[in-house]
Amino acid sequence: MVTGDDTTPNQVRVFLVDDHALFRAGVRAELAAADQVEVVGEAGSVAEAVAGIAHYKPEVVLLDVHMPDGGGAEVLRQVRPQQPDVVFLALSVSDAAEDVITVIRGGARGYVTKTISGRELADAVVRVRAGDAVFSPRLAGFVLDAFSEGPNSAPVGDPELDLLTPREREVLRLLARGYAYKEIASELFISVKTVETHVSSVLRKTQLSNRYELSRWASDRRLV
Repeated sequence: MVTGDDTTPNQVRVFLVDDHALFRAGVRAELAAADQVEVVGEAGSVAEAVAGIAHYKPEVVLLDVHMPDGGGAEVLRQVRPQQPDVVFLALSVSDAAEDVITVIRGGARGYVTKTISGRELADAVVRVRAGDAVFSPRLAGFVLDAFSEGPNSAPVGDPELDLLTPREREVLRLLARGYAYKEIASELFISVKTVETHVSSVLRKTQLSNRYELSRWASDRRLV
């Protein structure tokens, strides 16, 4: 866990949670150019995040959705009861409706994707700290659907989808979008062999036979 605590007055104290060290370094560098925020600590796992947030008491946590040991939802589950004043902003490569809904139900104040610029991210941090809800443009509709009571409201859970691990869902989503195995491996920082293993596991769990059936299955569940 890397830390620093030279926040100047009026800057928002930010704690960064993501399992990719290279990505954390990039976010830290981008935010360093902004006067409004200061990254006071960072973590690469759920356990490190829970300990770091408790120790450094940031105002805003930038939270990855998928990590090997439980992801953003688990961090929210463990931290929010003890530190209700901490504000969480999800920052993820995923723009799947189910991921957005899960962390918002868990208590996150907003959700932005990793395509966001450094200036936009700093602005989003300031806004959620001030009480706003912040979402990347196309994601707000997922939240409105999830918390509406109309016929198009999002389901709370899907037993078949729940069989898949967070990483399997990421692989499935990219596969359904037409990514080749090599492209998926590059996007998720894993090997092609690992991608193949995840795809085989998804096929087995869903009892489907090929990627075209998986694409339809994913589309029906609004993962694409």
